[in-house]
Amino acid sequence: MNMMKYKDYIAQIEYDEEDRIFVGHLAGIKDIVGFHGTTVDELEKAFHESVDNYLAISEETGRPAQKPYSGNLMLRISPEIHAAVATASQVQGKSINQWVSEILEKAVHI
Repeated sequence: MNMMKYKDYIAQIEYDEEDRIFVGHLAGIKDIVGFHGTTVDELEKAFHESVDNYLAISEETGRPAQKPYSGNLMLRISPEIHAAVATASQVQGKSINQWVSEILEKAVHI
């Protein structure tokens, strides 16, 4: 997936073949914030302006801007996987949270 980051917001980018433009939308929030551009520079500028406008409108209206992600992640896994994760993290001298965080970070290559 193609994406851009700005002020803790992430945008998903797609190419519209019919209109021959790049189209982006903020990911991870329910509010709809979109932008477009014909070049990467134009797209990046439009992305920054969209985020800045979204934050300004939120402040003006008193409606808090949605945050993309809190950093808290709830998972439902089988007891067997939970036990294996607990054992693996303990063997490495880490908490489950530290261990899982490192595994997920490696998986998404950040």
